[in-house]
Order: sequence, then structure tokens, then C-alpha cells
Amino acid sequence: MPFQSAGCNPGVEETKKAAWEWADANGLALNPVARKKMLRTRPELWISLIFPEASQKHLDLFCQWLFWAFLVDDEFDDGPAGRDPHMCEEAIARLVDVLDGAEPHGPMERALEGLRERTCLGRSPVWVRQFRRDTVSWLWTYYAEAVERAAGQVPSRADFVKHRRDSVAMQPFLDLHEITAGIDLPESARSLPAYIALRNAVTDHSGLCNDICSFEKEAVLGYEHNAVRLIQRDRRSTLQEAVDEAGIQLARIAERVQRAEKELAEEIEAAGIDGQTRAALERCARDYRGLVRGDFDYHARAERYTRPDLVEVDRRETLSRYFAA
Repeated sequence: MPFQSAGCNPGVEETKKAAWEWADANGLALNPVARKKMLRTRPELWISLIFPEASQKHLDLFCQWLFWAFLVDDEFDDGPAGRDPHMCEEAIARLVDVLDGAEPHGPMERALEGLRERTCLGRSPVWVRQFRRDTVSWLWTYYAEAVERAAGQVPSRADFVKHRRDSVAMQPFLDLHEITAGIDLPESARSLPAYIALRNAVTDHSGLCNDICSFEKEAVLGYEHNAVRLIQRDRRSTLQEAVDEAGIQLARIAERVQRAEKELAEEIEAAGIDGQTRAALERCARDYRGLVRGDFDYHARAERYTRPDLVEVDRRETLSRYFAA
């Protein structure tokens, strides 16, 4: 890990309190099993490590997004919707409709409506389109995985890298970074090859780091969409050999982050970008380093990843009441 830690946001405990109060106020009073899982997940820690300088207002909003996203993740990774493409399709389609302004039904949809309104207020159309695109791309990855499971298919490693770039849900949080950084990139800046490469490298690092730390937990659940598991299957290697190879790949992705930073600086010069746009791109490059390190540190500290022995198999046959229309 070549990047230095930027520390943890001092508002971490306050944002934890705000997240649980938000959940209760939105009808997301978790049952005992879900509550234990969320407490072990510690969304407030991840947010506080990747946004160490965010204001309390932004930290709270982003943590509530993450709380909501973890509920989605647990429902479709571990619950019955992850095994039933039709059930998954209906639930995801409703969430996407609400993101696009449809009337919400049920606690998760109403919570999403509130998050969307608070987040998009005052943002440019360019930013809103980017955030919508990244969030929807993430949500539909659950359907893709449900279909592959039902078909008995396992993706190739190359296909999985592309899939994981969306499924890890880092791209929407890179969009949220612009809010706390006080920037709003124009379409031209978002189209720079090195900026795209930088975002992809940051996202790939998070996805692979997550897979390395989640492998044991996901093995208990029979979940195959994991890079370590795919390496093991592809190479017919031992678990330790697969983990070792994944660790080498993780280091190479960190090198890609550094290479993309250098290329972004060159492209800024070549395009003659200056003023606020130049400052905004340089801010992204600087902050993304801390984001990569914060994500890395989080996975070593949250019991969601460090205690696979605490995993409880979800045997429900219907969606949780939070997703009920």
C-alpha cells in the first residue's frame, strides 16, 4: 500500500448515531440478525476513513447512503432475491424507478427517495446524470448475478473484472466525493482517458480488496462471484495460492492508480485545462489516494470481513419487509 493514511473523520461516532436514527425514522428498524450484521459492518467507519475531511452534514448523508447500500447488498447477495432472477428483477426495477422520480412504496424505496432529493439538490445536470448512471449500473449487477446463479454459470476472470467495477459500488461514492470537495466536473473533464482510468483503478482496488477479505464469509454462503474464488477455480490452485495471486494483483492496481495520476497531469497540460476545472481534477487525484488507503484500512478493521465465523446463513424465501411494496 503506497498511500499514506489521511486518518479518520472525527465525526465518526456522531455519524453512526445519525445513521441509526435515520434508519429508525425511515422504518428500517432492523431485526436482531440484520442489526448485528450492520453493527459488524460499521458503515460509519468506512465513510469516515475515505472522507476524513467531510463536514458533519456530508458525512451523515454519505453514511446513510452506505447504510442503505449495505441493506441492498445483504438482501441480494445473501437473501432469496439473489437466487430468484424474477424476484430480483422486480425489486431492482422498483428501486431504479424511484431513483428516476417514481412514487416510492415501502421503507427502502421511501428512504431512497429522501436520499436522492437531499443528494441531488443543487447539483448540475451533468453530475446528476453521472450519479444516476453509476448507481443504476451497480443495482443491476445483482440481477446479472442472480441470472448467472440460476443458469449455473460462473463468469470468466476478464468478464468479472468489468462486472466488479460496477458491483463494488465505489463509482457512486466517487461521485459523492465531488459534493464534499465542493467541485462539479464538466463533461469534458469526465471524458479524459486518464481520469476514467484513475476512477477505474480506484474502483478495481476496492473490489479486489473486498473480495480478498470477503472470501471466507462468501464461501460459507456458497457465493461464487469473488475474484479469489475465480482464481482458485481457473488455476486449480490452493486457497493460499489464490489469495497470494490476488495480493499481487492488488499491488499492481495500486501502481495503476499512480500511473493514471501521472497521465492525468499530462493530459491536463496537453488540453490546456486551467482554472477551476484543473483545480478540481487535481483535488480528485489527491483525495483518491486517501480514499484507496481508507478503503484498504476499513477492510482490515470491520468484523464483517475479519470474523467469517460470525456469518449466519439466510434461509428466507421472501424479500425482507424493508423491500415490500
